[in-house]
Amino acid sequence: MAEEVVLPVPNLELSQHCFVLSSPQFSHLHDNAREKLLAGIQADTMAPYYRLVTSSNTLPLDSALLESLDKLQQEELTKLDERLAEAEKTEGESDIADALRARATHFTKIGDKEKAVEAQKLALEKTAGLGSKIDIALTMIRIGMFFGDNSLVQEYTAKAEEMVEQGGDWDRRNRLKVYRGMYLLSIRQFKRSGELLLDALSTFTATELVSYNDFVALTVISNVLTLNRPDLKKKLIASPEVNQVLPELPLLADLIKSLYDSHYDKFFVALAKLEQTVLLPSRMLSPHSRFYVREMRILAYNQLLQSYRSLTLDSMARSFGVGIDFIDTELSRFIASGRLHCTIDKVEGVVETNRPAIKNAQYETVVRQGDVLLNSVQRLSKVLY
Repeated sequence: MAEEVVLPVPNLELSQHCFVLSSPQFSHLHDNAREKLLAGIQADTMAPYYRLVTSSNTLPLDSALLESLDKLQQEELTKLDERLAEAEKTEGESDIADALRARATHFTKIGDKEKAVEAQKLALEKTAGLGSKIDIALTMIRIGMFFGDNSLVQEYTAKAEEMVEQGGDWDRRNRLKVYRGMYLLSIRQFKRSGELLLDALSTFTATELVSYNDFVALTVISNVLTLNRPDLKKKLIASPEVNQVLPELPLLADLIKSLYDSHYDKFFVALAKLEQTVLLPSRMLSPHSRFYVREMRILAYNQLLQSYRSLTLDSMARSFGVGIDFIDTELSRFIASGRLHCTIDKVEGVVETNRPAIKNAQYETVVRQGDVLLNSVQRLSKVLY
């Protein structure tokens, strides 16, 4: 296990606050986001990042504050440079590497992307220990996430995976699962992301990346879309880690329980609230909110339709707490795109399911695979006998 506490640098919460402030539709969240963003910038003396956010009018420029931040971070940098110079004169390679890592951490903390990346690369080159190298790679991933640089995230995720396979400890392996899961979630790979996050649920330690409650929320959001009903019960609803946090996340509790219990009207209400209060204001999830809501609706429609050969539009509309016209339009759109296997008899007001013959498909698969196996056995018997 890693002995050192991993510092939350750069502070990813600040990029989230910056996203909220740059979005006019979240004006009701602006005051809180502005306060926390400014407090975070001051706490980490982030003069370069303050220049960046004020240049885009995310925050108003306070020249006195900028001058103060510049002075404080320059004083710290001077100390680090002196420490590095002393190490290069009188100390060994490990002390030089430590000084380089401290200097790289400084640039990372203050939000100077160009200098941070350059300094971290130099520190990675001079560092000997595999564990420390993995920590630097994870820091580079966080820098990429902070500045929205996916190419940097991909590059150093691959390097971290390679190093972990060479002998990374269990703590760093588990941290990397969370990093990979978070990145995959940001690029709409919900299934693989959900698998990784769920696997890391009982061993989560990556608080430098995301808080535990937010991690559980992301785990639930990704997995409720991709797990089948039995696994939803086993891996989420019955999970002690999830149940420990769900009382603090009542909206997600309503979402998964109403879906599992087939209370579709409550499910639709919870999904709508989730979109407005969690998905859209999230820097990571906002680009995928429409996709997610659509896929969750399709999931619920399929779950209901699988239980019936036919049902009326009226009863289906009542089940979901919506009007008949809405359900008719929704189903028509998803039927046309091949996402729902049913037909609508508008005259009778009935929805009839026409699911593919699953047993027939399974039978054909068995026959086809059996033929392949028999042919292989026959070829092997000719060789042996």
